Amino acid sequence: MNRKICVAALGLMVSGITFAGGLLTNTNQNIAFLRNPARDGAIGIDGVYSNPAGVAFLPQGFHLSLNFQSAYQTREVTSTFGPFAYGAGNGGESVKLFKGDAKAPVVPSLQAAYNRGRWSYSFNFAIGGGGGKCAFEDGLGSFESQAALLPLLGKDLGITAYSMDSYMRGRQYYYGFQIGAGCKVTDNLSAFVGGRLVYATCNYYGYVRDISVNHPASGEMTGASDLFATQMAGYLEQAGQLEAAAQQAAAAGNAELAAQYAALAQQAAGAANQMGVLSAATEDVTLNCDQTGWGFTPILGLDYKIGKFNFAAKYEFKTKIRLENRAANSASADRLAMLDRYRDGRKVKEDIPALLTLGAQYEILPSLRVMAGYHHFFDKQASQEGGSQELLESGSREILAGAEWDICDRLQLSAGWQNTHYGLTDAYMKDMSFNVSSNSLGVGLGIQATKRIKVNVAYFHTFYQDYDRTTDDYNGISGTVAAAVGQPTADALVASGALKGGDGFTRTNKVFGLGVDFTF
Repeated sequence: MNRKICVAALGLMVSGITFAGGLLTNTNQNIAFLRNPARDGAIGIDGVYSNPAGVAFLPQGFHLSLNFQSAYQTREVTSTFGPFAYGAGNGGESVKLFKGDAKAPVVPSLQAAYNRGRWSYSFNFAIGGGGGKCAFEDGLGSFESQAALLPLLGKDLGITAYSMDSYMRGRQYYYGFQIGAGCKVTDNLSAFVGGRLVYATCNYYGYVRDISVNHPASGEMTGASDLFATQMAGYLEQAGQLEAAAQQAAAAGNAELAAQYAALAQQAAGAANQMGVLSAATEDVTLNCDQTGWGFTPILGLDYKIGKFNFAAKYEFKTKIRLENRAANSASADRLAMLDRYRDGRKVKEDIPALLTLGAQYEILPSLRVMAGYHHFFDKQASQEGGSQELLESGSREILAGAEWDICDRLQLSAGWQNTHYGLTDAYMKDMSFNVSSNSLGVGLGIQATKRIKVNVAYFHTFYQDYDRTTDDYNGISGTVAAAVGQPTADALVASGALKGGDGFTRTNKVFGLGVDFTF
């Protein structure tokens, strides 16, 4: 069994909390989006992000929007793997729920614009990716399954149970600072050119420790690494004694007996080697890694008004980001190839994909408007560490629709829907980092407190689909078996169904928002 048993820290990749949008992009950067996500063809101060060209059609003067969101998510993976039944705390069950909680109590954003003549100058600050902390108190099935192999492979040693202590926590913030300028080319057409500077800061902390198995003699749970080290020493001593006996038999002229002792010595040496591998594989692992990086996103936009219609388009180019690691990992973590992306000084690919948005708005009545939008994220063209983007079937797609009603001069009601479809495949999905397709609903009020001040309140809820997968080789675990006891045994276990397993993925998401818009 190789050191994959201690791959727990990889689970920290799940820590990014994304509120709405693509795999790596937050699109909810204003409370107006929470009220009605179909804002791509609307004209308002929130358009600094969603429809920057349309901002040129706002009234002359200075416009400012301050926004605060609170987001609460869970990520749930229901993992099924027969050897989980050996877990000391699993009650003999082979199905286990792993749940992570992600919270972002305060997520601020700011949009500002100054219109003079045909020109508009705008600024946006928001968290364009990540946005909070996520913690898995009990780890994930992908690495508990590695420890669950200990009883499966150690039956001849009298091992029938395992336990472990694992934890992970992650934090990701991608801060976006956007500036740009728009111009009314004609009374009906405006154009925008701008860019966004992205600063990414992440931290990953986690551990796998106290991997234990039942002691073959006493039955009590004992440290696996120390137990295997003791057994390794015993096998090495036995191998030495057998080699000495083989040499004595050979010196006495008994070649047959010498060959028998030599064969037994070789078996003992092989067992000692296996115990040594198991001892190293069950050492404690601690990961503590900070990542920072910069990127730049060029942005283009168009807005066209005709009659009661307004049409808009925006294109954000791919953002190239290389995150640089500053790590204080344990020595055991630094020796793990699976944790190479967290090594101190390593640079990690983490591009933000290009994004195309299209939007339209139609004014049914002066007090009633309907909107629609489309988003396409070019995920497969954005480089990720290990080339994981190649495993996607397609880029992410979103369809949006909504309506806005001016109930009276001071009160505005809006609501909207967003369907998000990811090009997921079984090969791409990992409990360590996953998204699932969804439908989201937003609703909220705009309250015109004074002539120059508008208050926005909203609630946004996402209904996630379930994604299920099964495989005869759970998490590719046969490779771990092959490293420990050989490929033939691994192949036999796969054929018998002993390594069959599966995962069910889902999430929850709810976001509350409060914002204030000012016009001067």
